Amino acid sequence: MDEDRKIVTEEVEAVAPPPRARVDDAADASARETFERKRDYLEGFLSQKPAAQSVGEPGGETYEAIIAALKEIYDPEIPVNIYDLGLIYGVEVTDDGHAAVTMTLTTPHCPVAESMPGEVELRVGSVPGVGHAEVNLVWDPPWDPGKMSDEAKLELGML
Repeated sequence: MDEDRKIVTEEVEAVAPPPRARVDDAADASARETFERKRDYLEGFLSQKPAAQSVGEPGGETYEAIIAALKEIYDPEIPVNIYDLGLIYGVEVTDDGHAAVTMTLTTPHCPVAESMPGEVELRVGSVPGVGHAEVNLVWDPPWDPGKMSDEAKLELGML
């Protein structure tokens, strides 16, 4: 065994106790001033303005206007708008006004399979702030009644 790595121990009779903390020791006036809550501690927080939201993000003006336009389009067989029906899978809006809507239909053999995407494109394209609208029709994942909003289920008597 290497001698440099040897552990040396020392036996002692007793160890002096550490000094006790006293309240008088903590009553330093400068420390109190440092840690005391200031009356204006909320001033900076309350004076902040809300962060500007992009018009194309959820909650943004253009995005919400597109959702409102989609809620005006109704499925001809089911008396519920296509947004609450769960046919809209996604809405993306770029800063330069390009809107892309990803949607599906209830079935591939839907009677409006040819006209519905065109109507969606036309309605979304007419929203102020949208320069170009594009509709992507997808079949995966397939639509099922579980994608409907609670409002749509209630209207159809499914709740």
